[in-house]
Order: sequence, then structure tokens, then C-alpha cells
Amino acid sequence: MTDRELLAHIEGLPHARAGFKHLTRELGSRGLARSDLELALARLTRRGELIEYRTGQFAAASRCRDYAAGRLSLHRDGYGFLISDRPIEGIQGDIFLREAGKAMHGDRVLARIARIEPGGRADGEILKILKRAHSTVVGEFRVTRRGQFVVPHDERIRHWIEIPEGLEVPETSAQVDRIGVERMAVSGPQDLDGVIVNVEVLEFPDNGERAVGRVIEILGRPGDFGVDVEIVIRKHHLPHRFPPEVIEQAERILTAITAKELEGRRDFRGLDIVTIDGETARDFDDAVWVDRLESGNYALHVHIADVSHYVRPGSPIDQEARLRGTSVYFPDRAVPMLPFELSTNICSLNPQVDRLVLSALLEIDHRGEVVSQEFTRGVIRSVERMTYTTVHLLLEGDAGPRERYRPLVERFELMRELSGILNRKRVRRGSIDFDLPEPLIEFDEWGAMAGVTRSPRNVAHRLIEEFMLAANEAVASRLESAGPSVFRIHELPDPKRVMEFEEAARQFGYSLGVGAIPVRRFGFSDKRRDGSKTRKEIELADGGLRISSHHYQKLVAKLEGKPEERILSYLLLRSLKQARYSTENAGHFALAAATYTHFTSPIRRYPDLIVHRLLGAWLDRRPAGLSQTDLHDIAEDCSRNERRAADAERELVEWKKAKFMEQRVGEIFDALIISATRFGLFVELTDLFVEGLVPIDLLPGDRYTYHETARKIIGARSRREFSIGDRVRVCLDRVDSTERKLQFSLVEPERPRRRNK
Repeated sequence: MTDRELLAHIEGLPHARAGFKHLTRELGSRGLARSDLELALARLTRRGELIEYRTGQFAAASRCRDYAAGRLSLHRDGYGFLISDRPIEGIQGDIFLREAGKAMHGDRVLARIARIEPGGRADGEILKILKRAHSTVVGEFRVTRRGQFVVPHDERIRHWIEIPEGLEVPETSAQVDRIGVERMAVSGPQDLDGVIVNVEVLEFPDNGERAVGRVIEILGRPGDFGVDVEIVIRKHHLPHRFPPEVIEQAERILTAITAKELEGRRDFRGLDIVTIDGETARDFDDAVWVDRLESGNYALHVHIADVSHYVRPGSPIDQEARLRGTSVYFPDRAVPMLPFELSTNICSLNPQVDRLVLSALLEIDHRGEVVSQEFTRGVIRSVERMTYTTVHLLLEGDAGPRERYRPLVERFELMRELSGILNRKRVRRGSIDFDLPEPLIEFDEWGAMAGVTRSPRNVAHRLIEEFMLAANEAVASRLESAGPSVFRIHELPDPKRVMEFEEAARQFGYSLGVGAIPVRRFGFSDKRRDGSKTRKEIELADGGLRISSHHYQKLVAKLEGKPEERILSYLLLRSLKQARYSTENAGHFALAAATYTHFTSPIRRYPDLIVHRLLGAWLDRRPAGLSQTDLHDIAEDCSRNERRAADAERELVEWKKAKFMEQRVGEIFDALIISATRFGLFVELTDLFVEGLVPIDLLPGDRYTYHETARKIIGARSRREFSIGDRVRVCLDRVDSTERKLQFSLVEPERPRRRNK
């Protein structure tokens, strides 16, 4: 019996609930062993599809309104919210938990739902902790009269960790190696006072008792160079050291390709194939080649590093790669998914050396349609390692690059031609192109942060993007018909969020054009006297709102080049759901693609490696050895790891921006209001890509209040208004480097003095 069949069986029982003993008797007669049943129930509970509300008692989550399992998000003031694993009928948003007790932020918990209000707000209480999120905690070591403690760096972890005597210095007293930082000599707890450490939690908080731990790493003092990266890595529990067995296996891999490895592979070494990446890239997953066929169609070759040839299922390297899920990129370093020997050597498509690839060979007509496609294992020898900047200059007519790469100029111009055709095809079908700028941290020659700018994006970026999208779609469509697979999905937007965006966009005179939207906010308007919703609200809440990617696409086009583009594009993005990995193909809304997957980055993403294995099995006409359940678990794990990496990258960038701005307190900047709230105005500095708050009580010359319906801050006497999109001048008053928050005040223009006549 599969997990799906077991879940369906429980869902069909009265109240969709069953006890373990009952299931053992009933299903044992059908040949299901007790041990197999235990494992299946554990898997379904871990995935949140079953809820074990009492020991040995299970309920189908899809039919359960009394209990919810999910991740705990704590506020530093003590209350929290349960982010449920799945939607619960009648509940809008997360479940409010007034008291978290012995749980810690990030723990996976089971809660009993105590109350659901008419508007969809729900309250609950924690019944038990299903899985601890923090086996280690990073923080500042403090010596007090009451003992030794570590204060967690994450303020949402409210429990101080007590460090008993004898457990405050690691056995080896080893210090994390960092460039430019000497090892600290630590002889006792006094030497550690104020130092950043990583602790292993030995006893979790329970019945009013403190958490207890031991120091396992000494990271350095708060201001030391590189300590911020070390803190973020440990705070987000990013695996960052390869185990000895992984390093040993990687070092045994041959750096030269043997004749046996070339058997059965297509030889592409005679083609002028190139890689195109950023200036600082050190590993190269993909290489491309374009030609014009006699028919007038285009031949597009996308060659991807054949990582699956070197990383075998179940091997130490594979297990570590799955644990990491993705490479994590910080401004001044990276935490790779694969060891150096693979990621920057034998798997990387370096120039002028032979490399093994898995290739997508596409024939594309003048409308961008794929006429034919072929997938094969191959070998290439990249002729050049190109950068986005160089290719951009070459295509813009710069004489230097055109002379330097004269034999490739025609090839690059053909690439631009084809990428334009592919882009126009995507536009026709409704693909959304959010061209939002990304922050780029700049460093000086000593490694200190020198500034924040917007990351450039040019025709070369778009060229590679179009080719990778085409290859990913082609592979996805091939595998969809071959059996279970992993898809990259992007589901339809939540109607409530669409309505919230419409309210904000209306202030600027824009709309998605999705039909009649209530003027007042969803959940607070058009109610009957008994509090129930009108039919219009129910239809919108249940997804009756008719919206397609074309609505978004048209609005993005209207916003291009307008002053409000940055703000509304950001709000548009927030109205969309997060893309994720899944074994169920729900399509990709933003790309307007019926089928999509990730194939083109196996050096830095584990799902791509899995897709390579599935495609390799199809090429060999053999089973992939991965069941639907296996792939489901991999997809879930990879989605979580992707979010973890994104959170860590975002946090470090915000931290570095705050540290940089500490030196600029008192300076005046041009800014744009990006949000108005009851707390005040959130502004973004025009030139520095830095955000901060102007508190409402610091607005000059009047008493201001926030008007929720208009989303504006308005003066009581003057009626002066502040709203999204207004341009202002601000002074940086304060930087809270711990919480990475900036506080500004409004700078009023000087009034001209009256001249005496």
C-alpha cells in the first residue's frame, strides 16, 4: 500500500480519523506489515498530511479543523503564530498563539485550534513540539552574577542558554578560521565575556527551567571582520563544512576524462561553444551555441555540466548535497552545495578543457516554437569564458571586444536574434518580466564595504535567461510524459492579495483590470448583519476571481519607466505566491508555462541534479529508482532549503547595509516613500538601495495619524498628506545594527526669508 492509498483510506473513515491499533488490524489482514505501516504513518505525519493529535491517534489534515501542525513564528514579545502546513477551512492567515511556553522560534509544533472568528482569524494553543528547529544557537556569551549565559542573536529565540561551568570552552578551543582574524586565546569564561559563540543545546526549556548548552565554537567579537557571515550561517543552520568522507570522496575523483567515460557520448568539441556568466563567477554550469539551419530555423544547444556522472545516488557527496539543497551566495563568499573539487574543477565548464555534459538540442522556428528536440550525453570544450559585461559591450558595437572576439561576433549576434524571438513568444503567451533591480554590495581593497548599488542587468543576462528557460521547459515536457518527476511550479495568486494590490494601485490610477473589486478591504466590508460574507466575497475568497498572467504582464508594461514603477512592481510581486518544487505539475503562473522544471544548474541546485538523473534514466530506458514518495520528499526538502538560503542571503545584505550606514548618521538623502503605516513612513534612499523608517511621531509641524482606507498619513490641522510614491528628503538619525533598522527624520525645505522693503 502506497502512502497515497493509506492517506485516502484514513480520509474515508468516519471523521477522517484512525488509531494505530485499528489500522494494524484492518490493514494487516491485507498484507501490510506493522513496521511498514509505522514508517508510512511517520512519513505522512512528517509531511503534515496526517496529524497525530494523541499518541497513536491520527487524523487526515485535509479534513481536520480542530488541530493544525506547522512552523512556529515567535515575536520577541512572547506571542507567536502557527504557520500551518496546509490551508484550513474557515481560517484566513496564520493561527495566533498567545503563549508559546517551552517552544522556540522555528519549532514544528502541533496546536489545538480554540476559536475561529467570523472574519477567519483563529486562536490556538500549543499541544506538543513535533520537531525542534535549533540543535545549536549562536549568540553573545555573557558572564553575570547569576551565572554564564548565551544571549541568542535571533531575538525571536527568547530563552537565554545557560552554560554550566566546564562547558564554556570547546575541548579543542578551536576558532573558526577567517582571513585577517587571528585565533583567540581563551583560557576561561572571563575571556569569553562579550564574544560571539555557537552553542549546542543539551536541554531545551521546560516547566520554567532554562535551556542548557555547551559552547562548541568561538566565532570572535561582534566587530571582527567576517563574524557577521559566520553568525548568519549558524543562525540559519546552513551546513558549511564538508564531512571528512565527502572531502575524501571528492579528492578521489579523477580530474582528467578517460576514454571509457567518452563512450556513447556525442562529441561537440569542434563547435565554438561558450559560457556567459558574471565577472566573479567561479563555477560554470551552462554553455551555449546557436546556429542557423538550412531551413531558416535556429539550432540552439544548451550544454549543462553532467554532475550526475560524478555524484552517484546515496554516496557521501550526494547525501551532503541533498542536506544543503542549494549553494548560498553572500556578498563576499559562498557556501557551495558541492565540494571545490567538483564545483569549480571537474564539473565546471571551464574554457579550453574537456568537460562532460547533458545537452538539450532544440530546433526553433521564427515564432519561437520548438520544432524538434533531442537530449543526449556529450562532451564539450568551451572556447571562451565570456562575461555579461563583455558580451553586452560586443553587441552594443564596442570596437575592443568585437576585435578581441572577432570569430564569435556573428555567433553572438545570432544569439541576440534568437533570444529576442524567444522573448516575444513568452510575451505573447503572457509571461511576466519583473525587471526589479537587485542590491550589489561593493567592497574596497581591504574587504570593507564601500557602498550599495543596483546590480546591472543587460542584453547578455536576458540572452542566457531565454536559453535556460527554453531548455528547462523542453526537459520538463519530456519528463512529464515519462513518469514521476520534479516540477518547478508557481501557483495562481491568492485573490485576497490581488484585491489588496488593487487598492494600492488605485491610488496611482492603475489596475490589473480583473473586474469589479470592492472599494473597501476584503473581510471588513459588505457583510450581512449576522457577520456572514456576501456571495461576491465568497466567490473572490474561493478563487472565483478570474485572473491570468496577461493581467500582470500588461500592467508591468504600463509601469515601465514611470516614477511609481519600483513601488508597484514590488507590490505586484508581493501579490504572487512563492515558486516551489513539487511532484504535482500545477504549471508556472509567472512564466505562463504549462510545464516547467529546473535542469540548468546542477552544480548549485539539488533539484536540477535529480532532474538530470530522471533524464538520464529516460535516455537509458531504465527505471530511475526514485518513487513518487521519494521525489515528493526531495521536492519538499529542496523548497525549504531554498527559502532558508534566500532568508540568509537577504539578512546578511541588510546587516551589511546597516553597518555601512552607521558611518553616515547625520547625512541627508533623497528618498522615496515605499510604504505608509501606522508606525510611520518607510522610505528607500534614491541612490543607495537602503530602506528605513520615519516614525510618525517625528513628522514635523503637526499631529499625524494613519488613515487605513486611504493608506495615507495625514496631518490633523494642516491636512498635509504623505503616501506611497512621494519623494522626500530625509536625515539619518539612528542605526540599530542589531536589528538592522534605520531611523530617519524628514528634512523640510527652508522657507525663503522675507526681504524688508
